[in-house]
Amino acid sequence: MEHALSICLGFGLAAAAGFRIFVPLLVTSAAAYGGHLELGHGFYWIGTLPALVVFATATVLEIGAYYVPWVDNLLDAVSGPAAVVAGSVVAASTFTEMDPLLKWSLAIIGGGGLAGLVKGTTTLARGSATAATGGLANWILSTFELGASFLLSAFAILVPLLTMVVVAFVVFVSAKKLYGWLGAGPEA
Repeated sequence: MEHALSICLGFGLAAAAGFRIFVPLLVTSAAAYGGHLELGHGFYWIGTLPALVVFATATVLEIGAYYVPWVDNLLDAVSGPAAVVAGSVVAASTFTEMDPLLKWSLAIIGGGGLAGLVKGTTTLARGSATAATGGLANWILSTFELGASFLLSAFAILVPLLTMVVVAFVVFVSAKKLYGWLGAGPEA
């Protein structure tokens, strides 16, 4: 059961990395620093004060950048691979007492895949919003993504099993939207 909880926790944080790269790292760091989260072997550095300060600074800069018109689109274009890496790292950091091959396989395929799917969906949504409004409505999308990242990160730590239900819903909606946007489905 412990492995199931750590996988649910890791996948929830990885999905949150698809919305914002640094928010789940900040939440993980704060929870570990406060003694509320056990990190896997080799990831104890995430729960240190210097890491907490770095993640907080990076989060503030990332949040600010997403509220600058057109910079948000540029950031979306280059942050896809970073979201996959962040999703993989944050997932691996929560997998405790697990065989390294299984840990990294789950982290890269599951965590990185979830982060990439969510990031791909938000990138396409931002592109559609930019095309429809000239970028004037992107701040609404940015606010939604920020809130979703913080909420999903907090829920992943507080109620990991329930978070997997939310992540499954996010994956379903994301896959359906991506399928429609790519022209393979009847509706967009």
